[in-house]
Amino acid sequence: MKLLRTIRFDQSDDHVFETAAASDEWAVSGAFEFAELPPDEIKGKTKQAFANGFMSLESFGRSTFVSVATIETDQLARLTDELADHFCRHYGAPDIEAARPVATEEIAFATSLVAEVPINTVFTVRRTLDDDNAIREEFRTVTPPAAPVHSKIWDVVDDNDT
Repeated sequence: MKLLRTIRFDQSDDHVFETAAASDEWAVSGAFEFAELPPDEIKGKTKQAFANGFMSLESFGRSTFVSVATIETDQLARLTDELADHFCRHYGAPDIEAARPVATEEIAFATSLVAEVPINTVFTVRRTLDDDNAIREEFRTVTPPAAPVHSKIWDVVDDNDT
């Protein structure tokens, strides 16, 4: 099975998010964090997290970039329980049993997003509010540039050839 994993190319996430995820943390979209937030409260670092941040399932920090990685079934079950617990502690879910189906759905969305793409594919997200203030997400893959073609500037010559 595959899931998203946070990556960091530099330290910029530390400056743009309230809490930045470390590298190599399992992640989901995390748009649920903004579902009940009034649009006028989406500003500053919250706006950056809303617009471009994936949510870590370990620190619950944000990451601009994630990549596709393999995950074991037992790890996925543990992360589902941790997300359900997070829903209880931070979003008012009454108990783990009530929160688990929602956590399962959030993680299932992330696994479906990456099911058909190769390992190490890099993703970004762009979120907006539509005219009805519903959250819209657009996921993109980042393709590395083609290797540059270099001019040949030297040859290796055997000493016996000189």
